[in-house]
Amino acid sequence: MNEDYTKLELSTQILINEALDRKIQVDILDMEDNFIRLKKGDKVEYVKQATKTSLDNYIAPLIMENKEVTKIVLKENGINVPEGVTLKEASEAKEKFSLFYGKDTVVKPKSTNFGKGVIILKQLRSIEDFENAVNQAFEYDNSVMVEEFIAGKEYRFLVIGDETIAVLHRVPANVIGDGVHSIKELVDEKNKDPRRGQGYVKPLEKIVLGTIEKEYLSFSNRDFDYVPDKNEIVYLRENSNVSTGGDSIDFTDEILEGYKKIAVRAANAVGAKICGADIIINDINEEPNAKNHSIIELNFNPAIHMHDFPYRGENRHVERKILDLLGY
Repeated sequence: MNEDYTKLELSTQILINEALDRKIQVDILDMEDNFIRLKKGDKVEYVKQATKTSLDNYIAPLIMENKEVTKIVLKENGINVPEGVTLKEASEAKEKFSLFYGKDTVVKPKSTNFGKGVIILKQLRSIEDFENAVNQAFEYDNSVMVEEFIAGKEYRFLVIGDETIAVLHRVPANVIGDGVHSIKELVDEKNKDPRRGQGYVKPLEKIVLGTIEKEYLSFSNRDFDYVPDKNEIVYLRENSNVSTGGDSIDFTDEILEGYKKIAVRAANAVGAKICGADIIINDINEEPNAKNHSIIELNFNPAIHMHDFPYRGENRHVERKILDLLGY
């Protein structure tokens, strides 16, 4: 191919590199949309953003996009999901507040991806905080889900076909203190890492200090000028998405097979061949049981670059499995 594809999202670049190694012709149909065509002999496949392919039928992503429908389908298939309610109007927040008072609570748009509009409230006591979170979530959708916050760590399971190919633990955006520099200065330094960029063209995203980070720090009476002690870890967000500056740590070999099978069951339940399953696990050394894990989200367009270039861990070369499954 003659075109420069280094401006594409990194996940698409990775897939193209593997395709070229396999002598597959690659045509970039829309650079901005990361839309490509693969050709080899008489076989033609269209791929958008590395993981949107002909492998998944139209309805599977629509189910995963709708968090309420996803929960219903998973629950009917005997898969653990958090309890919660759906709000159709922001005004409903006041009457539902008592259901979550004193509890760790997650507020998120019904249809979302990449963690957009998701806010976590610890030991909810302020109705103002609750209403603000609901109002922010309504900026992304016309329905909002409020759920119990499940204790444990969040892991991203990448399912391709009938197999969990890779597992990551995503750590929320953070800095480690040195006793000298402020949070802002530490963020500036961390963002100098050549692996960090903007717009998914690098393995990790740069940390942005915005309203969400400011409000999160205020809960612990900190601000951007706070100077953490030496080796003090300061988290800047509750959500752990790599897209918001989080760190990705490979856990593929550490996670028990039982959890990998649950991720595959979840993908099968919604009819997905390529799926990112976000599972909260309290103790990864404990075999799966109802009290130890819960699926909080399925993602219809999971990024693959973070499994190939984790902040810590080995390259899982997941693009190979995608091309295998496509028949190349």
